[in-house]
Amino acid sequence: MHHSHDNSIIIAGEALPVIDMPIHDRWREAADRRGFDITARVADRYALALTCRRCGELSRTRLFVLMQHRPRCAHCIEAAWRQEAASAGLTFLRRDPGSTAYAWYRLPCGHDARRQIGLITRVAAGETGLRCATCQEAVEAAEAQAVGWELVGPDPKGDTNYRQYRHACGHQQRIARGNVRSQRFDCAGCGVTWTAAPSFIYLFRVLLPNGMRVLKLGFSRNPQSRLQHQLLGDRDLACHVLRVVAMPSGHDAIRTEKRLHARLRRRFPDAVIDAKDFAGALTVVTEVYAEWLEAEIQQLLDGIEEDSDDDGA
Repeated sequence: MHHSHDNSIIIAGEALPVIDMPIHDRWREAADRRGFDITARVADRYALALTCRRCGELSRTRLFVLMQHRPRCAHCIEAAWRQEAASAGLTFLRRDPGSTAYAWYRLPCGHDARRQIGLITRVAAGETGLRCATCQEAVEAAEAQAVGWELVGPDPKGDTNYRQYRHACGHQQRIARGNVRSQRFDCAGCGVTWTAAPSFIYLFRVLLPNGMRVLKLGFSRNPQSRLQHQLLGDRDLACHVLRVVAMPSGHDAIRTEKRLHARLRRRFPDAVIDAKDFAGALTVVTEVYAEWLEAEIQQLLDGIEEDSDDDGA
C-alpha cells in the first residue's frame, strides 16, 4: 500500500521526499530475493522505500542493508508482536521509542506496562508468567496494612525479596516480604515482637499429588496466610483447614507446638510421613503426619483449648 503526497512518500507517518535518481537493476534483484519491491529512492541517495510483498506496507531501508543483509518489514514484525501479545492475554500498544527491545502493553487488569518483547514471547509460549507491578504493589501494601505497617517502597539494598516498611510507631526498616505475610518479624524501633503477639496452633489436611492424604500440624500468627503463601509448594493442591486453636502469644504457640510434636513422634512413630513422600508438594520437611492420626491430634488440641479457657476464666 503506497502512501504518497505530491513529491513525497509517507512512511510511518513521516513524509519523505522522493529522490529522482535511477534505481539499478541489481538493487531490484536483491529486493526481489528478499520479498520486497523498490518503490522509490527517498530522503537521501542512500535510502530506499521498500514495499513488502507479504503485507503491502512501506518501510524505509538503507541501501547497504538491502544489499548486504536482509531487510525486515517493520509492519510484519509489529503484527507478530500484536499476535504474541494477544496469545499472552495482553494488548500491544506501541513500540518503545527508547529501546528496540521493549514495547508498551495493556495488561488484563487494565494497567499499561513497559515490558521486554522477548519476555512476552515467552509468556505467549507458556514458559513464564507476567504480573502487574501496580497491582502487585497494591497487594503488598494491603499485606503491610493488615499487620500494622505501611509499605514504603523497594528494598534500599536492592534485594527483591525485601521491601522497606514503616511501622505505626514511625520506625522504618527493611523486612522480607515472606516474613510480613507470615507476620514473623519484630519492630526494631518500638520493640514490638511477633512472639509477643497472639498466635494459633493449626491443623491442615493436604491431598498430595500421589493421592496420599496427610496432616500438617504447626503454628502461625496467621494460619490462612501460612496456607496460601508459604506451605504449599504446589498451589493447585487441595488443602483444608481442620482446626485452629488460639494461643495468647507466639511464645506460647512455639512451646505448645514443640510439646505436641514430641508427644506424637514418641507415641506414633509410624504416623510420621517421610519427607520424600511430599517433596515438592510442601515447603516443609518435617511435622507431617498420616491422616489416620487426626482423631488423636484433635483430642490433644481439645485439651489445649480447654486449658486455655481455664487460664482465661
